[in-house]
Amino acid sequence: MLPGLAYFLLFHYGAFVGNVVAFKEYVPFDGLWASPWVGVENFSRMFGDADFWHATWNTLAIALLQLVFFFPVPLAIALLLHSLTSDLLRRFVQSVVYLPHFLSWVIVVALFQQVLGSTGLLNSVLGDAGLHSVDIIGNPDAYKPLVVAQVVWKDAGWGTIIFLAALMQVDEQSYEAAAIDGAGPWRRFWHVTLPSIRPVVVLLLIMRLGDVLSVGFEQMLLQRPTVGPAAGEILDTFVFWQGLVGGDTGYAAAAGLFKGVVGAALVFAANKVAHRLGEQGIYK
Repeated sequence: MLPGLAYFLLFHYGAFVGNVVAFKEYVPFDGLWASPWVGVENFSRMFGDADFWHATWNTLAIALLQLVFFFPVPLAIALLLHSLTSDLLRRFVQSVVYLPHFLSWVIVVALFQQVLGSTGLLNSVLGDAGLHSVDIIGNPDAYKPLVVAQVVWKDAGWGTIIFLAALMQVDEQSYEAAAIDGAGPWRRFWHVTLPSIRPVVVLLLIMRLGDVLSVGFEQMLLQRPTVGPAAGEILDTFVFWQGLVGGDTGYAAAAGLFKGVVGAALVFAANKVAHRLGEQGIYK
């Protein structure tokens, strides 16, 4: 356990010290402690910045779409895989749906551009058919559904692993007893499968809420120039441009700390709601 413990102590808990930058006018040549203290000035400027709120609303919109349209997909795929009776077919389908997870976002974005871009495969087919071309990649109105579709294609298969493990733990005798009592496939799913895996679903949902404002830095950064900041700016890219590119490290750190605080608050709130509903949650 020591290497894993050292990792979390150094890169997660130890990194908390860096949050002090959000309360300073950080000057790299002066260092972390010698930089002048400005209190909550960075936060006051941030809350009055229209660009920050625009990035926040974009982040929340994409996060909500991912929560609604991405989170159920791994569960549905896991249920489909679990229902297959052929081990060979199951392993084949698993290999196919797992593969996109191992592709970098550079490759994934490039593939979507080659298919859906202004000169991509789709427009080539439309042109050959005498129809008008469509630029889905460069359309700001289609950007949010597009990035959600990319996440589903890339990571939905990988997300089935935990659900499959939970499904493997369901007692087969429960299915047999329900079938003897006359329950069909849908009733067995509703009264046996879902109650058995509900604690895992609740746990993953709470963990997803804690990371809800992290909607994919690399994915968004690669496509932001195509649709512009109005549609493509999120909190992570806002921090990147303000801090690393613009050099306003204290201001960027304040935005990053705001994101972390919101994520932690969502975890605590969701866990409390889970307890009130009789679920175990992620901690007592």
